[in-house]
Amino acid sequence: MQAYSERDVPYYCFDGIPNNGLVRHAVYTRQGGISRPPFDTLNLSVSVPDVKEDVYANRATAYGLYDRRIDTLVHAHLVHGAEVAVVGRADHGRYVGPVDGLITDDPGCGLTMNYADCAPVFLYDPRRKAIGLGHAGWKGSIIDLPGAMVRAMGQAFGSRPAELVAAIGPTIGPCCYEVGEPVISAVNEAFPDADDLLRPVASKEDKRNFDLPLANKRRLIAAGVGHVELPGLCTACRTDLFFSHRAERGRTGRFGAILILN
Repeated sequence: MQAYSERDVPYYCFDGIPNNGLVRHAVYTRQGGISRPPFDTLNLSVSVPDVKEDVYANRATAYGLYDRRIDTLVHAHLVHGAEVAVVGRADHGRYVGPVDGLITDDPGCGLTMNYADCAPVFLYDPRRKAIGLGHAGWKGSIIDLPGAMVRAMGQAFGSRPAELVAAIGPTIGPCCYEVGEPVISAVNEAFPDADDLLRPVASKEDKRNFDLPLANKRRLIAAGVGHVELPGLCTACRTDLFFSHRAERGRTGRFGAILILN
């Protein structure tokens, strides 16, 4: 994942997903907008109590880097589930859902979602010319939102899992994601070898540190994806770059991701 900046707006792009020609993508940071604390500065979500006019201005700034507006992107009503919707340009400007995955093979269609610790999931099919964008926190990893996206792209577009290019964006890492019950039991039940997903926490026998990016990577690999790019950035460690619901005790904004099929 490489860092870029344009018009004073920092963003990240994955090494394995092209960012010109057929596909364009970005993971924005929390920097480059006008929102005031605790939503400073590039909050892209209207689901937090930020000033709405500031959010719309931030969206115009962020989406404008790729010549998009709010009404030329498909949004999702996120619910920490495993539902996936097939969308197209006819859905531009809509909040589709409740879903946590959007997929399309419609040229010109753009997808966007917002995050604050949950994992952004990117899929690209260079053969069938299709894309997918998802949102997977611990619940999404347990009920296999990443795998559901892979299967949905196969059913809708004929995508072959082994040909998909996958990447997971910045999310809370195992360094910071301390969990207890019922998460521990749910992870143990959902993953055959969960020991390395649940790391011991010193002096806390009833707690574990959950490796959310690795859990989502495992779901993609189990679905047949051959290679998954991981972010190497923890949202809770890097609150200078990203919003973190956990680190900031819920009083924070949401950073965004965009994925466009040109």
